[in-house]
Amino acid sequence: MSTFISPLIRYGYAPLMLLGVNGAGVALAATGANKLWLLAPLAVAVAVSFAAERLLPYQAAWNNSHGDTGRDTAHTFVNESLILGSVAAIPVLAAVLPGDGIWPGDWPFVVQVLVAILVADLGITLAHYASHKIGVLWRFHAVHHSVKRFYGLNGLMKHPLHQTIEMTAGVTPLLLAGIPVPVAAALSLAVAVQLLLQHSNADYRVGPLKHVLALNEGHRFHHLKWAGIGDVNFGLFTLIWDHLLRTYSYDPHRRFTSADLGMAAKPDYPTGYLAQLTEPFTRHGA
Repeated sequence: MSTFISPLIRYGYAPLMLLGVNGAGVALAATGANKLWLLAPLAVAVAVSFAAERLLPYQAAWNNSHGDTGRDTAHTFVNESLILGSVAAIPVLAAVLPGDGIWPGDWPFVVQVLVAILVADLGITLAHYASHKIGVLWRFHAVHHSVKRFYGLNGLMKHPLHQTIEMTAGVTPLLLAGIPVPVAAALSLAVAVQLLLQHSNADYRVGPLKHVLALNEGHRFHHLKWAGIGDVNFGLFTLIWDHLLRTYSYDPHRRFTSADLGMAAKPDYPTGYLAQLTEPFTRHGA
């Protein structure tokens, strides 16, 4: 690794994703462009994510398949389709849901997107927190905690029912407020970018912002496999709500390997895609 490329990725990767890719999405959505155009910055985000992981990995071993690449690709395709489908369904949902149309549509578009991110972040964080406390929700969320390595596709390695629960918790308040479709489209891209960053194997840095933004340095602690220890850092976009819930945790000296990840109580959790979809419905899924 050259002395130029390494620091470029370490300190430039996160700003490129957070500001560059999301900024392109906001610019496209603000012009009223067809929502399908947002697939272009999403494709760029995926390509940049995988390149950064290979050029500057946190754990080189995590770049190698653990027999999970096909499964994770299936999870990603299904759950990203659900996210995009929810955006397409907003006009229909807005027509049937009661709401008083309080959305601040006269605010600058980028500010509207930031408001949507903060509101969605609260709803998703609370649903995530509840999923660690309520048994029936944990059955479905456990799919996500079965991962044994951190890399970009892990973010959408979720049971589709749990993905739907989290997104419903995050989006319903926005629907009731009358969120416009272009703002929701920009939000959907931001969610995908955030999941890539949060589970990235790239060894990037954001300085003191690691205590505020829900990125990979903090999210690794959430995936510690021992019961109770991983009940921290629930936020999707920020750690603001974790600070308020007193669920924030960070140790700058901690290093992670696959031995730290997964679920100690369920070391033999199914690894196949279809098996993971059915596991929550079996008596072993409790």
